[in-house]
Amino acid sequence: MRPILGAVRWKAQEVKWPSTWLKKKSGNRTLVPMPTSPLVRFGTSTWTYEGWQGQVYRRQYAKSRFAQECLGEYCQYQYNHEPLFRTVGNDATFYRPATANQLRRYLNQIPEDFEMCCKVWEEITIPTYANQARYGVRAGQPNPRFLDATLFNDFVLTPYREAMFGPHAGPFLFEFQRHGMTAEEFAGRLDGFFSQLPKDFRYAVEIRNAGLLGPLYQDVLARHGVAHVYNHWSYMPSLLHQHQRMGTFTAPFTVLRLLTPLNMSYEAAKKRAEPYTKIVGELPDMRKETVKLVKQAVAENRQAYVLVNNRSEGNAPLTVQALDEQLHP
Repeated sequence: MRPILGAVRWKAQEVKWPSTWLKKKSGNRTLVPMPTSPLVRFGTSTWTYEGWQGQVYRRQYAKSRFAQECLGEYCQYQYNHEPLFRTVGNDATFYRPATANQLRRYLNQIPEDFEMCCKVWEEITIPTYANQARYGVRAGQPNPRFLDATLFNDFVLTPYREAMFGPHAGPFLFEFQRHGMTAEEFAGRLDGFFSQLPKDFRYAVEIRNAGLLGPLYQDVLARHGVAHVYNHWSYMPSLLHQHQRMGTFTAPFTVLRLLTPLNMSYEAAKKRAEPYTKIVGELPDMRKETVKLVKQAVAENRQAYVLVNNRSEGNAPLTVQALDEQLHP
């Protein structure tokens, strides 16, 4: 098994290209496309969409077992005779941490060189509970456990250690919804939190407040070897604009999450994309900027994780295929 990858100690390995790849014909010439760098991992935001049956999923599953059993087939899905997905997001862990038994079930389905990028439990990333019924009496109240390092270590990281999931753990994704903290306060809270975390896992921060992008935020992430998540989301700047505001990558790896069209609400994006069986509208700028950032990361010998949501273009696997083609035309 590979050693657990560290947030700061981890270093990208030297690129080694596959020995064979698909040859294409063009006129009288045989074109051999550049294979995707092993530093690049494509995946989707999650894997449990029944709308992908007949596309990604060919096996017959009992409806009650689909979500529990389809991950193995997801990992085997091929494009151009190579596995397309080498990572996947796990959104469910935003609502409750994964248990060691859940992680062991994943291990029984995923191949050796596959990594899962899990969202961090919302109890750690929400400064104030939203006025939603699911929060009960806590709705609208400050969260006393916001960025609690002990809670994160005990309830989030411990199951990964118990299940020996470390070699398959991609960066943990800290998703911060819009909030009212200043850049100074937010950077200070992040600094104190990441100062207390162990270095044998990797971490990435996703923000929804564009005003936080800048030197204070960038400096804190770089100090701790934490990545900024370049998120293509409703009310954030474009991916390249985010990178311009950041100035540079902040970790030996980077993460891109392609979530929704810009300037479109989640609800509108969901309605536009359902039932997630086809591309409902290409986002050429999103694709172009994703490829540009991935190429820059690879040129700097950084690993790049690209996670695509159905709500960006309508069908995440087809978007990933298009990105793969555009990365090495």
